[in-house]
Amino acid sequence: MSDGTNAAATEARHLTDARHITGIRGALVRRYLDHLQVERGLATNTVAAYRRDLALYEHYLDDRGIDDPRSVSPDDIEAFVGWLRSRTSGTGRPYAGSSVARIVVAVRGFHRFLAREGLVESDVGADLASITGVRSLPKALSVEEVGRLLQAPVGDGPLPLRDRAMLELLYGAGLRISELTSADVDDLDPREHVIRVRGKGDKDRVVPYGDLAASALDRWLVAGRPAIPVTSPALFVNARGGRLSRQGAWKLLRKHAERADLHDAVSPHTLRHSFATHLLDGGADVRAVQELLGHASVTTTQVYTLVSRQALREVYARTHPRAQRR
Repeated sequence: MSDGTNAAATEARHLTDARHITGIRGALVRRYLDHLQVERGLATNTVAAYRRDLALYEHYLDDRGIDDPRSVSPDDIEAFVGWLRSRTSGTGRPYAGSSVARIVVAVRGFHRFLAREGLVESDVGADLASITGVRSLPKALSVEEVGRLLQAPVGDGPLPLRDRAMLELLYGAGLRISELTSADVDDLDPREHVIRVRGKGDKDRVVPYGDLAASALDRWLVAGRPAIPVTSPALFVNARGGRLSRQGAWKLLRKHAERADLHDAVSPHTLRHSFATHLLDGGADVRAVQELLGHASVTTTQVYTLVSRQALREVYARTHPRAQRR
């Protein structure tokens, strides 16, 4: 039996047999399916279709080594769409666009349910647009908007110093929020302007950051952090001295985004998207950006090249005298 036949057979088993859904992941899926049937009153056949689609998503999570849906990131959701389009169904044919769209609806609904029930800190599928044959592009702030956001924390107290350093590092190094909040002071190398971070799959990587982030970090470590009764080795701590949580970092970012008059939804991942987009706009190689972001596959990174091309088209259409009919 060929590898392709084996893969199709495995996938077919996932689509028809829900018994492999176990542990935390299985409990959350079953809770969502119960919600669809009991609270939303969906028909039995419709719930069965959701179960099959989520079983395929389970197969993808197995391939990625992700045991708990609560650890899924927006990167994983975007990569799932690419993974899905590269697969063949049980019939041996590629998934039709309508099938991809239907499966994405099920996955987005699942993650929206987890967020609404308070089982996760954020809806990681919120930025994934409905699939209509056009790949969704990640949102990115302009350089001017990023500048406004980074200048939003005002004052010389410990907490404004912390917030400036946090925002500078999120954007300056393109970190995931989990990487930022899990970093310790000892992970910094101030002389080399690099930070060691623990990414997905507990893989470490060393990421550089710029002079402005270095300056903000220095002020935080010298004048801000020592003024707080610290009880943790964490790089960023809360007002009580404990490690700053992911949820706490989200709230701080939202507060400063409002101060910066950024009305669209801004998340830590928005800064990560902006980091990658601005690097590519400046001429960075996509492979280098892949390493900086800690993506396992360059396919995940290549979505940012689409953002840059779209920006170029918009500039052309807006400025070239022959771009549009008058």
